[in-house]
Amino acid sequence: MTILVPILGDQLSHTIASLHGVPKDGTVVLLMEVADETTYVRHHKRKIALIFSAMRHFADELRAAGWSVDYIRLDDPENSGSFSGEVARAVDRHRPSAIRIVEPGEWRVRTMIDGWAERFGLRVDVLIDDRFICGILEFQTWAQARSELVMEYFYREMRRKTGLLMTPDDKPEGGRWNLDKDNRAPPKRGLNYPEPMHFAPDETTQAVMALVADRFAEHFGRLEQFALPVTAAQAREALAHFVTTALPDFGTYQDAMVTGQDWLYHSWLSPALNLGLLTPLEVAQAAADAYAAGSVPLNAAEGFIRQIIGWREYVRGYYWLEMPDVAAANALEATRPLPDFYWTGDTQMLCLAEAVRNTRDNAYAHHIQRLMVLGNFAMLAGVRPQDVADWFLVVYADAYEWVELPNVIGMSQHADGGRLATKPYAGGGAYIDRMSDHCGKCRYDVKKKVGPDACPFNALYWDFLARHERLFGRNHRMANMYATWNRMKPEVRDSYRASAQAFLATLVPAAKGWARDSGSDAR
Repeated sequence: MTILVPILGDQLSHTIASLHGVPKDGTVVLLMEVADETTYVRHHKRKIALIFSAMRHFADELRAAGWSVDYIRLDDPENSGSFSGEVARAVDRHRPSAIRIVEPGEWRVRTMIDGWAERFGLRVDVLIDDRFICGILEFQTWAQARSELVMEYFYREMRRKTGLLMTPDDKPEGGRWNLDKDNRAPPKRGLNYPEPMHFAPDETTQAVMALVADRFAEHFGRLEQFALPVTAAQAREALAHFVTTALPDFGTYQDAMVTGQDWLYHSWLSPALNLGLLTPLEVAQAAADAYAAGSVPLNAAEGFIRQIIGWREYVRGYYWLEMPDVAAANALEATRPLPDFYWTGDTQMLCLAEAVRNTRDNAYAHHIQRLMVLGNFAMLAGVRPQDVADWFLVVYADAYEWVELPNVIGMSQHADGGRLATKPYAGGGAYIDRMSDHCGKCRYDVKKKVGPDACPFNALYWDFLARHERLFGRNHRMANMYATWNRMKPEVRDSYRASAQAFLATLVPAAKGWARDSGSDAR
């Protein structure tokens, strides 16, 4: 009797639940490189190369550990191009008695798997993904007991559950749960930013890069200088390097932006984490251990751990709670097409040009670039949230829909009407000026409020508030902004709105087909 165990490309963990309790001599592990997964959106070249290389290395490790592995390469002439098609072919080859798979991360894949039992006439066991700290049903139970979702309260539950940064009497280390107020320092001149650990491509990775360069030449992004970890061993090296070299200052400067500095004190671990090469608990535990050893301050350890066991787990729970409706959410009725410069980087706004360049070169940008530059601009400009979500899903190596969609639709674009975040993350040029060195080098003047030489964020910010006063005017967290707006003379308000409209008229829409094939629906 044979058990077929498909392992998906973001489940590359030797502790994956589908391999627990099954005999190696009666199990076939199936890994599949399929065209559908590379082109349902036109993923960044580096993202495709990362996933395929990590999959091939993982398959080799499984074979070395004694597992029977059926590995389907993208260029296999018999490759059907889809998960279901490859499972069907594997069923014909191996005649299994059952299929055993860990629940997928994405809604569209789950709906696919739910049809396998009927299609193949086999028992299909879909197992809980226990690599996450909070299960889907556990989150739903937590959410259903509350009138509104507040990440901070969820985060405290995860701290208690894991024991991370907790005292023996069940209190938070340092007496406070959240030290975010200590983590907003602007960049200082002369800081020596550490480089993350880089890994030279081995023969396997080089073969994948050649395949990607040939098959996906028209996709966005640069493939050269690929240096991401592609095995669990490499990922753990990168984690140890980050904890030693960057985590001590991560907290203080985690919101900073510096021209030409792509990493600053950020970890660059999210691609490995979301692939399964690292688990969230081992990553968070490494930060907690460094604090306990006295090598990392509490604000750094807490800020990093909150992102892992708080926000990351929270958005996953939100995704499965709100899907599929949230994918089409557009509470602000935004209809503008995505501007072309999101693909080309051809804009005179330096903050945006830098974020796009980093994204193109590295399939990476840190969270403030994503939220307060790229996302903030799209929301202020009224860009259709599904276009923004597709772009984020395409361009980042760590982007899978379960984590990308809530961050874009809910947090970045406020398109869910405030279900995820109680206020929109909107900001003008002053915020970018405070947290970066971009404005002093930019063609636009951040001190000017209106006109062709003024920072576009300034007028766009007030125009956004004016457009949505009916929705946000009574939001207590936005009372001060609307009080300022209402104190302005009518001619001043008119000048902001006119300046915003003049700038928006200059935006060139992106060509169709960059994110998805031309003529296809966005979602």
